[in-house]
Amino acid sequence: MKVKKVFAKDIGIDLGTANVLIYVKGQGIVLNEPSVVAIDADTKKPLAVGSEAREMLGRTPGSVIAIRPMKDGVIADFEITEVMLNHFIRKINGKSFLSRPRILICCPSNITQVEKNAIKEAAERTGAKKVFLEEEPKVAAVGAGMDISKPSGNMVIDIGGGTTEVAVISLGGVVVSNSIRIAGDDLDEDIVNYIKREKNLAIGNTTAEQAKKEIGCAMPLVTEMSMEIRGRDLTSGLPETTTITSNEMQSAMQESIDKIVEVVKQTLERTPPELAADISDRGIYMTGGGCLVDGLDKLLQEQTGINVMIAEDAVSCVALGTGKALDDLDALDGKIKR
Repeated sequence: MKVKKVFAKDIGIDLGTANVLIYVKGQGIVLNEPSVVAIDADTKKPLAVGSEAREMLGRTPGSVIAIRPMKDGVIADFEITEVMLNHFIRKINGKSFLSRPRILICCPSNITQVEKNAIKEAAERTGAKKVFLEEEPKVAAVGAGMDISKPSGNMVIDIGGGTTEVAVISLGGVVVSNSIRIAGDDLDEDIVNYIKREKNLAIGNTTAEQAKKEIGCAMPLVTEMSMEIRGRDLTSGLPETTTITSNEMQSAMQESIDKIVEVVKQTLERTPPELAADISDRGIYMTGGGCLVDGLDKLLQEQTGINVMIAEDAVSCVALGTGKALDDLDALDGKIKR
């Protein structure tokens, strides 16, 4: 996407395993790029960040390494994450900072204090005036248009690249939450392993992700679909093409999808009866790119007996939620000062 140049005081960041989205107060979402950095293997110098670096995944010579510094929603490589954030923030601000922004970053609800500190420190080192952290499912619910301020139960399932977050929210706070480090990236890996095992073909995660988006499904489709995929034959070592069907895709992803369904059911079992009744009336909202697998909403509805809806602009819900949360940043800042 085309990046708008702004001189921001307050920005919200969805620091995702697969993508980074940045929301600037008064401007909206100004950046949406892959969480990838390409570096020189010898000098460790960054060569490309974001979309340009993602194109290098699985295609780089030995001297260039394409790294995804976020894993399971947390920082796996601190230095590379700092480089990535620096690049993106400078990209939206132009070549120099005319102001030091306050930054609100979303993080998974189940991460440790050490992991929270790492995210905060990486953002602070970009030149931020102050950094605030907020729980991802809560922000996703706000971005999906849910009114979480009232004393009633709201349930959101946020499936990103690295984590699946399930939360019940009431009176602006998380009442019950559950999180597993199984999400979109794991579904891609499931497909890679299935093709390797069943088709004797090695494919990359980018090819697997494309297949997931085109014919991936959580339940059998009324009309079975198929597509050709290319990879390397594990016996001959030569390029080869094979056909995979939507039913095979479902089989490939079944185990991970079952775990996602199970964590949703576990969260509902721990929900107080009054809030559970509200959720039964209101339904469950799904957000995040991982929720777009065909039929996943219908499968969850079948398994829980509750209406499940995919939020409008599901991929951007967390970033949109940070935008709304920025309006309350002054109040949050005041509490911290006191």
